[in-house]
Amino acid sequence: MAERNDILFSTFQLGDLTLPNRIVMAPLTRSRSSQPGDVPNDLNAEYYRQRAGAGLIIAEATQVSPQGKGYAFTPGIHSDAQVEGWRKVTSAVHEAGGRIHLQLWHVGRISHPSLQPNGEKPVAPSAIKPEGAQTYISAESGMVDIPEPRALSEEEIPGIVEQFRLGAENAKRAGFDGVEIHAANGYLLDQFLRSESNQRTDAYGGSVENRLRFPMMVVEAVVGVWGAERTGIRVSPTGSANAMRDADPVATYGALAKRLNEAGIAYIEVVEDSFQGNLEQGRPQAVIDAIRQNFKGPYIGNGHYTGDEARQRIEAGQCDLASFGRPFISNPDLPERIRQGAALNEWDASSFYGGDERGYTDYPTLSD
Repeated sequence: MAERNDILFSTFQLGDLTLPNRIVMAPLTRSRSSQPGDVPNDLNAEYYRQRAGAGLIIAEATQVSPQGKGYAFTPGIHSDAQVEGWRKVTSAVHEAGGRIHLQLWHVGRISHPSLQPNGEKPVAPSAIKPEGAQTYISAESGMVDIPEPRALSEEEIPGIVEQFRLGAENAKRAGFDGVEIHAANGYLLDQFLRSESNQRTDAYGGSVENRLRFPMMVVEAVVGVWGAERTGIRVSPTGSANAMRDADPVATYGALAKRLNEAGIAYIEVVEDSFQGNLEQGRPQAVIDAIRQNFKGPYIGNGHYTGDEARQRIEAGQCDLASFGRPFISNPDLPERIRQGAALNEWDASSFYGGDERGYTDYPTLSD
């Protein structure tokens, strides 16, 4: 049982949002949008409503354009129908007393021609195939290999920035409380940040300053819509998911954190642990230290924590909030379970992606 003065359940000021606790629901791809059109639906609204006890929900990664799509059944935020679908979600969360941000997503090279407009090649900073990376293109396809992408021309990059800006505008129309820019897990912004996937020789590649240029253009565009106080970002500084590497992540992410601090954004969420191959063991402490030294705003740690670990790290000043992923899948009332020290439901990984209410909205709460 948590003590009365439990720091996990103290209020926290995140930008201009006051959160009732420091437990954040991490963005989780669940691949249950309605087809055709990648439209959020009533089942999605119920799923998020059930989890409104989080201090903040960060909704699943959401395509800012048809080109930004990398997996079947993931939702978008680039059509009127998608905006209306997401409005069902935000209304349900707000009616239940919650707060919700949308994660803005362009997958870059982590896609397949069958998911792209006109069957075109996926786009990337450089025409480098992500070895070992796979996706799913239909309910029947299973996992398929990702082909070599094409490199974006310098002239195309402002158009991608505009996709993020319009996604941010649409998120506002849909009733979200803010947005998170997805710059993690090997997707487009991460591909530009890191030296192995970005081998450009123009203004968007080479030096750290050049590799930061496109991601910071996106940040500026999104801040222009929402204001810095309602804009966050997610990074995975040493993650190797989707064939990612960087020659000097301490320098890269230290510089990024400094720029984000100058922009004054509401928070940075950092994927810290060995999930998705970030490290053989432990957390990338040198990178975390570089981020913390250069970014003075709120830091959300995402590290496969237990409730006790999250509490200890916040008390030690190692993070300000903690985001939970898979435990929120199987425990819609996760904050209350952590508060009471109650046992957690186990998740069923076979129902993570795609399907119906099974493994989605049918996990029991303590009151069931």
